[in-house]
Amino acid sequence: MKSQGNTSSGQSAFFAESGELGGSHPQFNEVCTALYERELIVLAHSNITNLSLLKRRMGGLPYHVKSVARYMVNHANMPTPSPLKADTHNGSWFAKQAAKCPGLQHNDQNEQDKCQQWYSKHAEYGLVVPVLITNIEGMHIELDSIDMTSQNKTELHLNKNGWFLHTGNAIPKASSGSSRISQTSANSDNFTSKEVKRATMHTQVLLKPTKAIMTSACCGHMWNYKSRRSPRALSMREMRLSTKINWRNFSLLPQHTKE
Repeated sequence: MKSQGNTSSGQSAFFAESGELGGSHPQFNEVCTALYERELIVLAHSNITNLSLLKRRMGGLPYHVKSVARYMVNHANMPTPSPLKADTHNGSWFAKQAAKCPGLQHNDQNEQDKCQQWYSKHAEYGLVVPVLITNIEGMHIELDSIDMTSQNKTELHLNKNGWFLHTGNAIPKASSGSSRISQTSANSDNFTSKEVKRATMHTQVLLKPTKAIMTSACCGHMWNYKSRRSPRALSMREMRLSTKINWRNFSLLPQHTKE
């Protein structure tokens, strides 16, 4: 059986042979190894039964790993550097975690108006956006991206989380138009406590991006209903999206390329 040291050595050789190290950043290989090992574990425990899909995921892994690693070791030198710090050992981002999850004020009408105004102006294909996920275990913010917008510029579709109004409210799949909003409101009326409501429903809210919200999303910060929780590890997809954020104003980056 090969030792862990031999495994790391073999992975170092793999990335070196790809021509990506070449005397550039000394921590590039460390990030690649961390990302590579983490994603292999995810794939090994996934429920993928389609062999063709699994082969595609495996085949694209080196490209995604090296792309994220290049960004992570060079992000401090970007024209508009992010507030994130790279944990090269774990292949993740870190920053100070707020005591409470940012974005919880979304139910305020003023916040929804700001959200609507922002997305009416900036919603474009490929834009990286934050989604507040609340369930029985607590809450966290995920990165997602816009892959479709409605013709009337009032709704948008996210690659993973589905349809949302520009106000940030999720649109149930089985409904359409104003009936979707009324259905959500009717369901909410059955609850008398905000905490009970959050604990018994899986909710998704599209947030207006801010530095605090996007930082929390990139770092995997999590909260329960009393305090902070340990950060979650971002998927490779979210790590890729974290490299596409325009930290200057969160609008679409120039010369944006498809994910």
